[in-house]
Amino acid sequence: MLLTTNMPSPLDNPVLAALTGPHARFAERHRDAARYETDVSPFLGMAEGAWDDVARLVGPGGIASLAGWSGVVPDGWELVLNVPGVQLVADTVVGKDEPEAVRLTAADVPEMLDLVARTEPGPFRKRTIELGTYLGIRRGGALVAMAGERMQPPGHTEISAVCTDPAFRGQGLATRLVLALVARIRARDETPFLHAAASNTDAIRLYEALGFTLRRELVFAGLRAPSGR
Repeated sequence: MLLTTNMPSPLDNPVLAALTGPHARFAERHRDAARYETDVSPFLGMAEGAWDDVARLVGPGGIASLAGWSGVVPDGWELVLNVPGVQLVADTVVGKDEPEAVRLTAADVPEMLDLVARTEPGPFRKRTIELGTYLGIRRGGALVAMAGERMQPPGHTEISAVCTDPAFRGQGLATRLVLALVARIRARDETPFLHAAASNTDAIRLYEALGFTLRRELVFAGLRAPSGR
């Protein structure tokens, strides 16, 4: 049975909180470590110091993708990704329904994957859409903007995959989709939050203009497990 930690807030360890809570159905687990099924999301969550459990979960030479890591690289592990990021929360943001937004379905995944590949908003896989509601805006039948719900730690929902086709930027499409998601999340009496790379200053300025506030700085890290040789 997977153990949980005494976390002051689910947002302190959002992957583990989600996978031991609302997203348990997507979890692959070994004791104090859990990760999303690999075609859903790359992220893994762990209790403090549970590196042996992580190693068993990812296998020899496997990659542990962590959202919010700090500390010393354990013996035998290799740091292969280190991206500074931020976590923002929308404690006071007021959502707004968006009439032009359509709810995306599994049939839209090929277009969603194409848009993600061209705009690089962050990890999005063929089953990521199962994690929550994804909204899109179409122009001339083509998907030109989207945003959706990813991690769901108890009482919270992460807004993710916010992206717009370069030819349609500057029209406020991302803002409209984010506010539409905020409205949906607020209707469930949950708090919206999101993550962004610290280098993505344009996106951070947009979110702060909407009323999101910085909760903490963090690191998105990838660590390779010992090969076992």
